[in-house]
Amino acid sequence: MMTIVEMREKRAKLWNTMEGFLDTHRNDKGVLSAEDDAIYTNMETELDQLTNEIHRMERRDAHEAELSKAVSDTLTTRPDKQAMPERKSRTSDAYAEDFGRHLRGKQLIHNVLSEGVDADGGYLIPEEFERQIVTDLTEENVVRKLAKVITTQHERKIPVATSHSTAQWTAENAAYTESNPTFGQKQIDAFKLTDLARVSIELLQDSAFNIEEYLRQEFARAFGIAEEEAFCVGTGTGQPTGIFTANGGTVGVTAAANNAITADELISLVYALKSPYRRNAKFLMNDATISAIRKLKDLNGAYLWQPSLQAGEPDRLLGYELYTSPYVPIMAAGALCVAFGDFKNYWIGDRAGRTVQRLNELYATNGQIGYVATERVDGKVILPEGIQLLQMKGASGN
Repeated sequence: MMTIVEMREKRAKLWNTMEGFLDTHRNDKGVLSAEDDAIYTNMETELDQLTNEIHRMERRDAHEAELSKAVSDTLTTRPDKQAMPERKSRTSDAYAEDFGRHLRGKQLIHNVLSEGVDADGGYLIPEEFERQIVTDLTEENVVRKLAKVITTQHERKIPVATSHSTAQWTAENAAYTESNPTFGQKQIDAFKLTDLARVSIELLQDSAFNIEEYLRQEFARAFGIAEEEAFCVGTGTGQPTGIFTANGGTVGVTAAANNAITADELISLVYALKSPYRRNAKFLMNDATISAIRKLKDLNGAYLWQPSLQAGEPDRLLGYELYTSPYVPIMAAGALCVAFGDFKNYWIGDRAGRTVQRLNELYATNGQIGYVATERVDGKVILPEGIQLLQMKGASGN
């Protein structure tokens, strides 16, 4: 007995055969001959039979799931004989199947994409597809890997204590001394990031070409690069606010030179970070900076930089994990070029639902189809004291 997945695959193949049959058997008037019409009608009948069998198997599974519940759970309804509605969320197989057909410009089978229409005219990406994009973003984007990532539905206001209460020694029967902590707010917004990719019509018609996999990898790569640059040095205007900016971490150490860092300055940076943050602290800098400090030694002649001896494990500096990004500023006058801290104090807010829009006409004269992917994201340091920065000496000597 075939499974539902096998039935779906068989139906999809039959549908592709039917489309190809129409394309190759219409005469010069655009219609089928009587013989070809009979063949196509038989294929339509088989398609309907497969669809009905799939629905029957889905109803059977739904009934079985309901009846297999523990008897202590109260059944509020009994399974009836009517067709149970198919799930139309972005997690359903039907949504994913229709989304794939949408990317290829083919007629939808289930017509459930209306469940994921975006205001800009695109369709929300199926959840499994989106999870794979986020996974690739993490692999491509070191800051996203280290930071705290949340999903938002709207602007998120985060209360932050700007000062704390202070305990006082109080004599018996003496009046209590007031201590009023103060609070501020940080707001996570949603800035729009887009990417446009073009694919030739011939490539789309090649059944061996996996358009979903190609677009997922391409969009993840492009988004990962743009995100990481913004998370490092973003201005906060129309994009996230970077760690290595005036509104990012706290300057804990200023180097004595504008083109070199000493071992003592790195040690000072470590202890500029409060002890609770050091438990999960890591270094983040550019490869060029690592190249300069890799030769530094402590008083015993041991290198401060410790190469990883295990695959997948980061190198270490002063015993702390060391990560690199090409978007961290290099050593230059006044540059913020080394961060040390608990990067969970940098929050990334993903606005739920990435979308893809197919552009049928824009590149038609080039024999291409365009795809626009959109995401909304923000990032900023929530507790600046949790990420300490090393700043190079300024050009003027300050």
